[in-house]
Amino acid sequence: MKQSRDFRWRPVTNTALAAVLVALASVVLHAQAQDKPPSKAEQAIKYRQSVYKVILWNFGPIAGMAQGKIPYDAADFARRAERVATMAPMLLEGYPEGSATGTTTRARPEIWEHKDEFTKLMKDMEGKAATLATISKDGDFEKSKAALLELADACKACHDKYRTD
Repeated sequence: MKQSRDFRWRPVTNTALAAVLVALASVVLHAQAQDKPPSKAEQAIKYRQSVYKVILWNFGPIAGMAQGKIPYDAADFARRAERVATMAPMLLEGYPEGSATGTTTRARPEIWEHKDEFTKLMKDMEGKAATLATISKDGDFEKSKAALLELADACKACHDKYRTD
């Protein structure tokens, strides 16, 4: 009697076991697909986008102060200008060869076709950011505003050529 009982349950047990194995395999494959590390290009794009976000986080309020939309606070202006100057030199390393695509980016492929010109524009922006940080330490609103406008022009020069909107 015991044999017949095992015989009856074997098809159900095999089916249940197969279903569990299929479900487990599905979960494992899905988890592996989710845990696939980002490519070098994806990492570079995410890196440079993060640096830009930090710059924008700090640039926005000082631009607002310069435009009279936010009350001028010399200490806050100088602190934010220093942050922009600190982050600016980090941008270039976010543009290695092969990082034109990989995830959503507004960087134009011309960056890598004209890398020397792009690098020159980025270095100009870095210099303007450093100048802004230095000038803003004195707390002179008009001089800080003028230095900010020069930095904004340097940013725009690069964006006009190398960024899609």
